[in-house]
Amino acid sequence: MENKLNNEDEKCDEIKDSASNAKVDESEKALDTEMKKMTVTETITENSESGSGEDGDEKFVHPVRILTEAEIAKLQKDVTCVSDFKQNKLEKEAQKNWDLFYKRNTTKFFKDRHWTKREFDELCPVEAETGRRTVLEVGCGVGNFIWPLLQEDQSMFFYACDFSPRAVQFVKDNPNYDPSRCSAFQCDITNDDLSGNVPQDSVDMVSMIFVLSAIHPDKMEAALSNIIKVMRPGGSLLFRDYGLYDYAMLRFAPGHKLSENFYVRQDGTRAYYFTTEKVLELAERCGFDRSQSQCEYVQRETVNKKEDLCVPRIFVQGKFLKPKSS
Repeated sequence: MENKLNNEDEKCDEIKDSASNAKVDESEKALDTEMKKMTVTETITENSESGSGEDGDEKFVHPVRILTEAEIAKLQKDVTCVSDFKQNKLEKEAQKNWDLFYKRNTTKFFKDRHWTKREFDELCPVEAETGRRTVLEVGCGVGNFIWPLLQEDQSMFFYACDFSPRAVQFVKDNPNYDPSRCSAFQCDITNDDLSGNVPQDSVDMVSMIFVLSAIHPDKMEAALSNIIKVMRPGGSLLFRDYGLYDYAMLRFAPGHKLSENFYVRQDGTRAYYFTTEKVLELAERCGFDRSQSQCEYVQRETVNKKEDLCVPRIFVQGKFLKPKSS
């Protein structure tokens, strides 16, 4: 689970086009400071089939969240997208922007993800497990997903890759890094063939946690097609990412929209906000078994009790299986 809203408070000179935007950025920075003081509750709000109820607002109906009139009005007004020139620049500099993110924040931004076994029982140790379970973590960052699991389960071997060379080096420099149990490498999963580092049809599980959203929508299929090649038949892709109308999406000021549901943060990194249907369609087109796939909205609340502030988070979470050999 993400305990922070990522780094919208970082400055990106290419995106700030006016003094009014600068004022908005300062207010976002102040709110980010408050968000970092918060903890996350484990309550899940029941799905609701009702929307805003307003005629003409059907587009903004969501299974787990009813948008306020102010939120709908804000989304309706935010129709101007970043120029093609700036979008091309962001795409070309995507790796640099993530490398700069890890240069600024080193290993201190995200906490270790101790929640993963609670959400994905496939990661739990198996009694009388024989042999080795092989896991590929795509978008490993500095290793917050892999370290708790490596310490708790001696049967696991991890391949871990990231777009950022600096992040991969942080993984290798961690005292918990053991080459006999983990192999970390830099990779652009939309372009670099994973089978150059991971044998084809070999991986039992792949984790993709808050990763696909950072990739341009035109390249998402390439990433998933690359991943499925190294999974064994019957292997699982464990997925969590940002959901449509997540609080972070609704916070973006004008001038940050790249395309429908796709935005750029202040530091140049990007985020897409998914519907469950979008994820299921992508997985099916890339060869995953739709009949065995699961994807749902997960709703959480980030709460600051001292400030009496409650922030709704919406994620999409799923499991997708590679078809077994016939």
